[in-house]
Amino acid sequence: MDRHLNRIHGLAWNMTGDRSQAEDIAQETFLRFWQAAPGWKDAGDATILTWLRRVATRLCIDEKRRMRPVYTDLVPEKADPAPRADLEIVQSETAERVQSAILDLPDRQRAALVLSYYQQLSQKDGAAVMGIKEKAYESLLSRAKATLKLNLLPEKESLRQ
Repeated sequence: MDRHLNRIHGLAWNMTGDRSQAEDIAQETFLRFWQAAPGWKDAGDATILTWLRRVATRLCIDEKRRMRPVYTDLVPEKADPAPRADLEIVQSETAERVQSAILDLPDRQRAALVLSYYQQLSQKDGAAVMGIKEKAYESLLSRAKATLKLNLLPEKESLRQ
């Protein structure tokens, strides 16, 4: 667990955009591994990390599908009026737009993108985590990048004007 917790938590955070939800998913992933460990058999190229990533990815997708909006009567707190550096604001807004665009991707495209760019997996390993062929993984990744480009490009152009 010490060896793989940061990777699994990072995967879950990039898939959900919520740190506490990512912690829950990481915990559930390791709990499932603990339960499956006595019957674990190394299935060819599958490693423990591949298995953990597959379970975490599926849990993230399941959680996203189950999520419903939470309505409350509480008024949100006012933002801190203290001035911040322009560069920090631009970077923060850009990161939020990118994270939002990633969260808006279809589940499988988001999973392929997160595994490839945030987990830095090869296409072979990413396909193994998702349980699909490399060509299908490559296609998901290509569609995810095209969708992100399409969704983020108009905002870039409006910033230049």
